Amino acid sequence: MNTAGPPGPTDSDGLDLIPFRGVRYVPERVGSLAAVTSPPYDVVVRPDGLHHLESADPHNIVRLILPQAVSPDTRNALAADTLRLWLSEGVLAPDETPALYVYEQRDGDHLQRGVIGALRLSEASEGVVLPHEDVMPHVVADRAGLMRATAANLEPLLLTYRSEGNATGTTAVVERTVKRAPLLATTTEDGFAHRMWSVTDPAELAEIRADLAHHQALIADGHHRWATYLRLRSEQPSPSPWDFGLVLLVDTARYPLRVRAIHRLLHRLAVPDALAALKNSFRLREVPGPLSHALDALADAAAHGNAFLLAGAGSFHLADAPSPDLLARTIPADRPEAWRTLDATVLHSTLLDHVWGIPEDAPEHIAYIHDAAATVAKAERDGGTAVLMHPVREEVVRDLARQGVTMPRKSTSFGPKPATGLVLRTLAD
Repeated sequence: MNTAGPPGPTDSDGLDLIPFRGVRYVPERVGSLAAVTSPPYDVVVRPDGLHHLESADPHNIVRLILPQAVSPDTRNALAADTLRLWLSEGVLAPDETPALYVYEQRDGDHLQRGVIGALRLSEASEGVVLPHEDVMPHVVADRAGLMRATAANLEPLLLTYRSEGNATGTTAVVERTVKRAPLLATTTEDGFAHRMWSVTDPAELAEIRADLAHHQALIADGHHRWATYLRLRSEQPSPSPWDFGLVLLVDTARYPLRVRAIHRLLHRLAVPDALAALKNSFRLREVPGPLSHALDALADAAAHGNAFLLAGAGSFHLADAPSPDLLARTIPADRPEAWRTLDATVLHSTLLDHVWGIPEDAPEHIAYIHDAAATVAKAERDGGTAVLMHPVREEVVRDLARQGVTMPRKSTSFGPKPATGLVLRTLAD
């Protein structure tokens, strides 16, 4: 199951997206495509969400992206064995012809379309693919172990680029392709409808490649996996299939993404203790529930400056208007103003590091959760504190990335994210 042979570099310093032999579920061998897909590995709320997905179908993709065993080495070996078994049994099979894949997601009135392919890897210093968040070394090590063992890209990263907004180049190919019968279609339990088409025509592949060669991309979701791609590339002689990584590229001038916040759960900090530590440096107000009402109050406060919603112990508290003196003492002064005023910057540099003294890389102290309701529910159950965030605008993220400035880790959640399990990329026979 070889991927398409890596072509030479393009004549541009822009994006280089190539076709590959997609590995996909054989519909006759699984209950349904919806039953074998999952959200990206870091969105699955463990353990409840993991167990739910595992029970949906014995071949659910979480058995590859989040294998369950005692040690990392055992987990990775289990995933590799499972992938080999599913391929040998015909549960998964490679497409005959290398292709790029047009991918569509629809949720009510929101429509997102993009192209899945193997993207030539590049360092941030090259200015082709721009990261906007820091990464946690232990997560990169975890993903590297899994990819190394399976010799596969199991889920596409979400990258964005911006065209002039007209239907030319890649967008023209996408919008012609979606008029044809799809390769697959399914609706997942979150209500999203997914469709996918393969693009194999040499002229259309060339049209896409020539167009993307003039663009740079922003990593919207998948910083840890991109860092993993780069680590694994450095371990291989070049050229090799490891010079490329599986991505979904979305033109946000044509199909804008949603930008949401990623929330924090502080396992060992009770709400009364969190509030007591803030009483002399933030304005604190209790706000009535339900959660939707409290989030509206957070949005109103965030329009005027840094604001956080603390939840747990049956209550919601708004913390805003931080002391300028405290910010001056705790926020690094050698960064752009847009970075110094981010809520995520204030949370990490001021609250976590200075006020609460919580290590941001320690899973026993802090968890990063995409869903606000799930964060609050866990805080209520475990006696911790949920710190709910307001999302940052995409323009701010892109502007900082172009300046080479990374935001604190887990600052944003772009979406909708591609469903994991619709197409995989293997890197070896």
